[in-house]
Amino acid sequence: MISILKGERVKLREMKEKDWVDVHEYASQEKVCQYQPWGPNSEQETRNFVKQVICDAKKVNRSRFVFAIIVKESGEMIGAGEVNIRDYTNRIGEIAYIINPKYWGLGYATEAAKPLITFGFNQLNLHRIFATCDPRNIGSSKVLEKTGMTKEGRIREDLLIKDGWRDSLLYSVLEKEWQRK
Repeated sequence: MISILKGERVKLREMKEKDWVDVHEYASQEKVCQYQPWGPNSEQETRNFVKQVICDAKKVNRSRFVFAIIVKESGEMIGAGEVNIRDYTNRIGEIAYIINPKYWGLGYATEAAKPLITFGFNQLNLHRIFATCDPRNIGSSKVLEKTGMTKEGRIREDLLIKDGWRDSLLYSVLEKEWQRK
């Protein structure tokens, strides 16, 4: 079991089966998944997602670490964040996050992304952590910039979503850059 990750106003803990209800509150909304290849989710799809997350957490060579994002003050689960090890040899990981739209624009995604990056470097011994987002997702671009990630460029048509091929903006941070902060 991984210890709880902490931000100023949020804490991140490993997901539990009962979290599907809170996940479904945002994963069933079109605006939340408009730039993603999934969703909006049915209840069964959300339950399956949470079950898969719990199953992945039990793997011996674990490469996926998914956390529920909890507001410290209220105890409410408002989203999820994850770190995925993409290359063990070169120590490369990827972060991702999703927030319930009721909490968009309040800084919670940035606050959740920072401990995910710290976890990737300090606990997973990663050298480089990257993230991608749809160029139309201005909010997510701002989150990645606020965490101190560097915009590396644009990956053309790398993800097929509902309305066709999607470009992705690529951001990253190196361990030595993160340690200097």
